[in-house]
Amino acid sequence: MRPSRILTLCLLAAFIPALSQAESFSALTVTIRPRVDGSPLLLDSLRYENAEDETFSVARLSTLFSGFAFERKDGGFIELPDQFAWIDAAKRRLTFNLTNIPPGEYRAFRFHVGLDPESNRTDPASLAPAHPLNPAMNGLHWSWRGGYIFLALEGRVRGGVSPPEGYSFHFAEDRNRTRIDLPGKWDLRGESGALIDLDVAAILNAPRSISFSRDGNSTHSREEDPIAAALKANLPGAFRLAQISPQVKGVTNSNQAKPLFMPSNFTPYPLRISNRFPIPKLPSDNPLLIERVRLGQRLFNESRLSRDNSVSCASCHLASAALSDPRRHSLGIGGRTGNRNAMPLFNLAWKDSFFWDGRAPSLRAQALMPIEDHLEMDEKLVNVVAKLTADPGYTQLFSEAFTPGEITPEKIGLAVENFVLTLTSFDSKFDQAMRGAAKLTPLEKRGFELFMTEYEPRTGRLGADCFHCHGGALFTDHQFHNNGLSNTGDIGRESVTGNPRDRHRFATPSLRNVALTAPYMHDGRFGTLEEVIAHYTSGVHRSETLDPNLAKHPPGGIPLPRSDQRALIAFLQTLTDPQFSSADHEPSSAH
Repeated sequence: MRPSRILTLCLLAAFIPALSQAESFSALTVTIRPRVDGSPLLLDSLRYENAEDETFSVARLSTLFSGFAFERKDGGFIELPDQFAWIDAAKRRLTFNLTNIPPGEYRAFRFHVGLDPESNRTDPASLAPAHPLNPAMNGLHWSWRGGYIFLALEGRVRGGVSPPEGYSFHFAEDRNRTRIDLPGKWDLRGESGALIDLDVAAILNAPRSISFSRDGNSTHSREEDPIAAALKANLPGAFRLAQISPQVKGVTNSNQAKPLFMPSNFTPYPLRISNRFPIPKLPSDNPLLIERVRLGQRLFNESRLSRDNSVSCASCHLASAALSDPRRHSLGIGGRTGNRNAMPLFNLAWKDSFFWDGRAPSLRAQALMPIEDHLEMDEKLVNVVAKLTADPGYTQLFSEAFTPGEITPEKIGLAVENFVLTLTSFDSKFDQAMRGAAKLTPLEKRGFELFMTEYEPRTGRLGADCFHCHGGALFTDHQFHNNGLSNTGDIGRESVTGNPRDRHRFATPSLRNVALTAPYMHDGRFGTLEEVIAHYTSGVHRSETLDPNLAKHPPGGIPLPRSDQRALIAFLQTLTDPQFSSADHEPSSAH
């Protein structure tokens, strides 16, 4: 039984073959094809026009589906309970599988945009890492407000300012669950495929046209919101069956990778996380072992990873600063100055790319990059291996953590990854208040209200709108955003992807322990939380890639009064985990 406060996971991944489809049932692979007026959707392309002759683009199209069923020739329905799907155009996740379909011929396919009330209120922390409703994957949960966003449609619209303004339509709430019916000859025997078009122009235009200038550029689907009502009316006509293909091989989940270099004797590491956190997707080829965590912790603090034996990982990730660096730019060997501020290293089990620009696809890769970076440790991995091999203590630790053999860079990365995955933070004053063990002050409560409330003057809501990028139990969406900083020449995510629409986009840091992790932003330009709040109230710099959730606000930002700014900072200070409050704190040892 899961404890009421802490979810204790003993996660030892093993090689588990994918289950084959039972011969008595059929399967359908559905591919959603985003379109605009019949043509393929091009993301972040300000070229489309709605029925009101307004030019718009689409940066995000993310949708949840449920309630799948097939209509028999006699008019009855074959329901597919407990099957859900999530598609996201920007993530190129546009295909999903439906299983356990009785073979036969059907005359229509039915599904819903959104979730039934029971599913909409499911505990998101109970879902498996790969489940379509896991908020760590889809980013569509309302967090403490409860429930899911059924459809997120965001982008830019050419208005009276330059660069263009943003819009953000978040379609949600039980009453807005929308049924879609697609008639056709559905001959489902064995494995089949279906191609379904989803036209964004239809979502905005018919039968009820939506005007950004007339109706507004934001909705969170509150009661009697005309934009939400128009979206509900338009969605059924936005889907069209394009093709049904029998005997198309379905998409199956790839097998989990076999654990690497497993020793003959090992001890699984019990990872303790908050029962409010989603279950993380840990690397199946590098299971958490006490022996590896112990080795990884020692390597994390090992200065011999640097060329002159003066700098370790811990040199730039201080435990007393929530595993971040209080200096604006970290210093490497010989006092060399880096270009960015070091990010904090807690709760990384929920991320899938690392560094401010996401250039590392895994923690094991991230662990090795600073070693060879000229501005950081400036050492060759072959030399690191030689240093560690010459130390009998390390040879013993490696032999306990891995199969007998030589020390390699790969094993170094795996060990550090194991250790960093265990660095969690979930017991702040805010967490204690959420479980009834502490109380927030009136000022802190006001700050939380502002944090979780949208800024929509047309509906009378004047919040701080922080939750779009920093919502959920982890206080981050783990995505990349242009948050309106003035340009200093660092192009951010674009340097990795080469895509101009990623210019000036950087990873969203968690706001947990934010009172301890100054200075702020990728380049450490802000020294205090007051400066950060001032940026979002009056200092937002508009550009072509400014995030739509910021671009929809007035030029400069949300004009929060001083009293609200103080309340917001008071709330942010409740996110400090006591384990980092001691100046002499060190990360806990594996035991």
